[in-house]
Amino acid sequence: MEPVRTCLGCRTRDTTSALLRVVARNGEVIADQSAVLPGRGAWVHPTIECVTIATTRKAFGRAFRTEGSMDVDSLLQAIDTSITST
Repeated sequence: MEPVRTCLGCRTRDTTSALLRVVARNGEVIADQSAVLPGRGAWVHPTIECVTIATTRKAFGRAFRTEGSMDVDSLLQAIDTSITST
């Protein structure tokens, strides 16, 4: 049985293979495609909609236990690149 995690955006539970692990690096949220980067991770569906909802709800800051806003531009770019390449 595969592990189940909750998406920061839509708050639905899904398997780890359906979600994308993200980590915080220097105030920026980056995609962890292989789920091996060190540090606190969070999970989000690899869609622009879920990332936008999580940003609006300030869920990244709470998940990473940081104050202030997190930069999600590189995450959105990585998701957009993976969507257009499929």
